This record gives sequence, structure tokens and C-alpha cells, in this order.
Amino acid sequence: MTRPIIIIGTGLAGYNLAREFRKLDKNTPLHLITRDAGEFYSKPLLSSSLASNKQPDQLAMKTATQMASELGAEIHTQQAVTHIDPAQQTVQLADRKLDFEKLVLAVGADPIRPHLAGDAADAILTVNDLEDYRQCRAHLIGKKRVAILGAGLIGCEFANDWSQAGLEITLVDPAAWPLSRLLPEQAGRFMQRRLEDLGIQLRLGHAARAVSRSATGFVIELAQGDTLEADVVLSAIGLQPRTDLASQAGLAISRGIVVDRHLQTSHPAIYALGDCAEVAGLNLPFVMPIMQAARSLAPILAGQTAALAYPAMPVLVKTPACPTTVCPVMGAPTGEWAIQETATGLKALYQAGDQLLGFALLGDVQSEKQTLVAQIPAWLP
Repeated sequence: MTRPIIIIGTGLAGYNLAREFRKLDKNTPLHLITRDAGEFYSKPLLSSSLASNKQPDQLAMKTATQMASELGAEIHTQQAVTHIDPAQQTVQLADRKLDFEKLVLAVGADPIRPHLAGDAADAILTVNDLEDYRQCRAHLIGKKRVAILGAGLIGCEFANDWSQAGLEITLVDPAAWPLSRLLPEQAGRFMQRRLEDLGIQLRLGHAARAVSRSATGFVIELAQGDTLEADVVLSAIGLQPRTDLASQAGLAISRGIVVDRHLQTSHPAIYALGDCAEVAGLNLPFVMPIMQAARSLAPILAGQTAALAYPAMPVLVKTPACPTTVCPVMGAPTGEWAIQETATGLKALYQAGDQLLGFALLGDVQSEKQTLVAQIPAWLP
């Protein structure tokens, strides 16, 4: 009997890999294992659905049963893998053990939780999947004031969406401008002004130190001694790749699960992709790299030869108040930003000599995206 291919995880990486694999191989048994209900949905919509009044259940496009039928697969929902045995090529669930021919870790990443003092530190919300979002929406019912910790990509997206839905948003970040890891200061200030035009308050250069309960909600104490009040506190300070299972199995770990250009871990029968994986030192928790990896790994699982390549891939920031596309600068090149700003748009180009290595487009200059990305060298040729 043919042993199955097992994919652990039914997020964007897991489901899209399964779809790509089934285009090439209709017959090999395929199992997917997930800790949640296994619904198929678009994770980027979690930070852009409140203003349009889309309910969490509306974001689920297909159930696990529908996905199992579509993929010709067995999907094990509400199941946690407790152990991987690479030598025996088995995974252990709570009530059974499954053999595998090849195993794929598509387990994603966990939100980084802030280490804060105060009696309400455990009441801070995070949103990393559809179930988190359901719980968060329940907490928002009847609330008005929201403090968001983290003015990075996800924090700014939630701030824009929730502000447009009528909530009073305060965005807190120790950096001096929003999206500080992606944008140069002048571009970050441009974004800041557009968010402030929505009524969002930005407490930049301020780190949260403690969150405590009050008679009306929560009090957030900032490192400088200032305080602010909120009915809900959301943390959006970043993601940490999930590596526990891989580590317990003795696989090589760095920031993420270390894989080669074939998405193969340090064990030849085990692969990884998505937010949990690190390829040639790159851990890229964005949609386009995940799709690129799925298209590369599928033929490998089907017995063909393939290798992952990353072209330069722009990131769309879903902030309608300030439409933004960023092509991040990879590595630590010696270059500088050249910035052109008007009242309605800003173009920032990162160049080393005559070579364009990254860009940021804010406002009404989005039409230049394709022309610019074509000039940037591949991230992983």
C-alpha cells in the first residue's frame, strides 16, 4: 500500500501546495492535518473586512469537507501533531499514528506576544487566523476605543480598516514612523499623515510597558510614563516561525525551519514552506513568496525535479487611506533612497549606483509598480 504524503497545516501554504500537487498527481494518497476547523479562507482579508461589514463566517470560502472533496484528500481537523519520528516516517496525533512517504511542514508562525507588566497583559488580543478573528470581532461588539501595539504592516492595516468602521484607534510603536522596517522616514511620515487624516492617533517613539484593567476597560502605560485608555488592546508586533515540531524531530533550525532550494529540510523525506520556513536565510511571510514556494514544491513531491527561485516580489499594504506598494530591500546593501513627493503621492527608490534594489510607492503612483519591479534583481536567482 502506498504511504501518503502528509501536509501539516491548512493555511495559505498548505492548501495551495495541495492544489498544485493534485494538478500533477491525482492518485497518491494525500492527508492534511490541522489544529483548527480547516476552513479555506484568505488570511489577508482578516485585516481588511470590518469596514466592509464582512462577518468572520463570510470569509470562509470552503469547509474542510469541501476541500477534502476538491483535493481527493483526507483532512484531519481539530488535530494536533504531538510528535514526528523521522526515522520511522510517522506523525503522532492524539489518538493515532500516521505513516508518511513525504511530510511537509506548513505550520505557519505565531504572533509575538509583548512582554508587558500589569494585570491585563493576558487580555491583549492577537489575530493570526480565522478563529482568532472571530474572537476578536466578538470582543469589539459595543466597544469604541482600540489601542493597537505595533505600527508595522499588519498594525497599520487593522488601524485603517477599524478606523473606517467607526472605531477610535490609537497606534503605538517605539519606532519614529509607521512601517519603519519597510519605508524610509519621509515615506513613513507620508503614511502617518494619511492615517492621521482618518482620525487615527499615532503614539510613535513610545513603547508600551504595562496594560492594566480599569473601571471602563484598560489603561496602557507607556515607557515614558504617559498613559492611554482603551476598551480593546490588539498586539500586532510581528510573527515568530513555528519551529517546535521540527526542533523536536531533530531538524535544522535557524530563525525558521532551514530548507534548501528544493524546500527539503535536513531530513530527506521532510519539507517545509510558508511562514515557518527559511530558504537561503530568507524568511518571507508574504503571499507571493508562499505561492512561489508551493509551485516549486508540488513537482518535487510528485517525483519531478524543481528548485525554488524568488524574483523580486512587491508587497501590497492594504491601507486605502494611503495605497502603498513596497518592494523590500533584501540583505544589507550599501545604497541610498531617492525620494520624489507630491501632495498626492510619493515614490522612493533604493539604489546602489545605477542598480535599483527596492522601492516604495505611496498614494497615486501605484501604476509604476510593474515597471519598477522588473528592474530589480531576483532575490533568489
